[in-house]
Amino acid sequence: MAVIVSRALPKEVTHVEQVDGVWVSSIACAVPIAVALREALMQTAFARRASEGQETKVQQVYVCLTGPRFRRRVEAIVEKFTDMQGDLETERRVTTKQWAKREEQIRLVLEATAGMYGDLQGIAGRSLEEIEALEPGLLLTENG
Repeated sequence: MAVIVSRALPKEVTHVEQVDGVWVSSIACAVPIAVALREALMQTAFARRASEGQETKVQQVYVCLTGPRFRRRVEAIVEKFTDMQGDLETERRVTTKQWAKREEQIRLVLEATAGMYGDLQGIAGRSLEEIEALEPGLLLTENG
């Protein structure tokens, strides 16, 4: 940037003007114009650095995304998710099998209890009170 500070200014310049790409300023405006131009230069430099860095970063991201290291990382993530899904299916099968086993055990215990109660009813007759939960229609069956 070119700046001329002078006591004698061209006729068209009162305080500060740009004439043919050169800033022309009076002595009274020298410090403010210097501060303003310095700020403009700093912002321009900052913008250039930011855009240069941005282009470099975009290139770096592209290289990263298209490289084998990124692919291996994504494959590792997918592999672990697949392992977790397999573990969940295995747990589901084991749990379902355990539930079925427990349901069968409960059914057998209830049937044995009902049978034992029926035997006692046969001996004691009507003096043994009815237990509503042991009535045949209320016992648990294999279907729930």
